[in-house]
Amino acid sequence: MATQKDIKSRIGSVKNIAKITRAMEMVAAARLRRAEQRIEALRPYADAIRRMTRRVVEAADQMPSIPLLQEHDSEDHVALLLVTGDRGLAGSFNSQIIRAGTRRARELRGEGKDVSWFVSGRRGSSSLSFRGEEVIGAYTGFTDRPAYADARDIAEGLVTAYGDEKIDRAEIFYNGYLSAMSQVVRHEVLLPLQQAELLGEGEEAESGEDEDDGEHEDDGEHRSREAGDGDAADHSRSLWIYEPGPEEILERLAPDYVEISIYRALLESTASEHGARMTAMRSASDNASDLIDDLTLEANRQRQAEITQELMEVVAGAEGL
Repeated sequence: MATQKDIKSRIGSVKNIAKITRAMEMVAAARLRRAEQRIEALRPYADAIRRMTRRVVEAADQMPSIPLLQEHDSEDHVALLLVTGDRGLAGSFNSQIIRAGTRRARELRGEGKDVSWFVSGRRGSSSLSFRGEEVIGAYTGFTDRPAYADARDIAEGLVTAYGDEKIDRAEIFYNGYLSAMSQVVRHEVLLPLQQAELLGEGEEAESGEDEDDGEHEDDGEHRSREAGDGDAADHSRSLWIYEPGPEEILERLAPDYVEISIYRALLESTASEHGARMTAMRSASDNASDLIDDLTLEANRQRQAEITQELMEVVAGAEGL
């Protein structure tokens, strides 16, 4: 049975841990606010790139002969990009991405396909290495505050592997940020672009905002104006004139689309990590408070038992006299 001294020592240890978890919670909350601001600033730009790329693809007479826009004859080699964190203490933030990625790898291997791993974050890289998986591209050291250059490095590795036909398809897994209390695992196709979300059936059709507004401009890449023919069968072409041609624009937009998609995933993952860590540390602080209450109650009971024992010894000694 633990003595009163042991219980008091444990209470002190738990209090010290609670101070650390509270501090980590406040740090995560401050970083989360900054991460939310970065996401809000990026989302309109990322959505505009996606819409622009889809419009150019629809307007192109034929797909330019660039590697990113050429589907391979087979999809025997699939690259999986897992976006995790460099640190732990964030609940199930890292583990749920790793589980989703390994589940997808089992499905692909069950179909007779090879899987190549690309990982952002030390947690994902170390976990896959521990499982005996070979990580082709590991990108670490920036998950707390990713920069666009980090996304460009990851995209370059995937694009190069796709252009060299070392992979036939690239998919990404990351934690999408909904709120500080809620994150959802998202699975998207990066390459080939024909199968990416911007061309997928799940992409919502654009509204008719362009039907009555011909003043759109897009940072100098192309300009639009209303055409006078009003031909409904060629609706998208009638509203837009591209300078230079859509094929040349698409050649420049394709790498940017991959980079911005990865950058958005990194920012979403960072915000999700801070939210998950804030929630986990708050839960740890609450559990520490409950444990301190339980230990304090146990210490009081132990002290009461010791006092009772001493009184009984005094009474027994008095009766012996």
